[in-house]
Amino acid sequence: MPTDPHSDQKVVAMSQFASANRFQPLREVDAYWEALRAGRLVPRRSDIDPRGIERALEYAFILERIAPTLARLRIAGSHLTDLMGMEVRVMPLSALFASSSRNAIGDALEEAFSGPSKVELVLRAERSLGKPEMEARMILLPLKSDLGDISRVLGCLCTHGAIGRAPRRFELLNQEVTPLLGDAR
Repeated sequence: MPTDPHSDQKVVAMSQFASANRFQPLREVDAYWEALRAGRLVPRRSDIDPRGIERALEYAFILERIAPTLARLRIAGSHLTDLMGMEVRVMPLSALFASSSRNAIGDALEEAFSGPSKVELVLRAERSLGKPEMEARMILLPLKSDLGDISRVLGCLCTHGAIGRAPRRFELLNQEVTPLLGDAR
C-alpha cells in the first residue's frame, strides 16, 4: 500500500489571509487607536494625529455624536466621498446605509458611545444595475471630546469590489461588540 509522503503536512487556507489583507487599513487604524489608549478607557480626540494612520487616511473618518443613536461625519477620507459620489462631511453616518440597516447602525453607534465599546461591522453593498458586488468592513472606536465626554468616534470603512455607480449604501450583515476595559482616565 503506497503512502503519500506529504500526508503529514498541514494545509493552510489562504482565504483568511486574503480577507485580512483586503481590509488592512482597518487593522492599522485599530492598532493606532489601541496604542493611543495605553491602558486608558479611550483616547482623546485631540490625541489623534493623521500622520499615525497615513496609509489608511482615505478610509478613515471621525464622527460626532449629535443625539442618541445618531452621529455625523466631521472628517471623512476620500474613499467615503467616492462611495457616495458626493462630499459626506456633516452627513449622518446612517446616510451610508440602506434603510433596512439604519436602526441596527444606530444601536451599534450607541454601543460605541455608551459602552464604551469597540464595534466592528461586516457589511455588504446593495446591488443593482451598475452597482456590482461589494463587501466591506467598518470599525468604530470611541474617543473623548475636549470636554471629557465620549462623543467622538474614530472609524474606518474599507471595501472590496468595484464602486460602480454611486451612491453605494450598505446592509449590515454582522457585528462584533467588544466592551472596553481600562481605567477611567
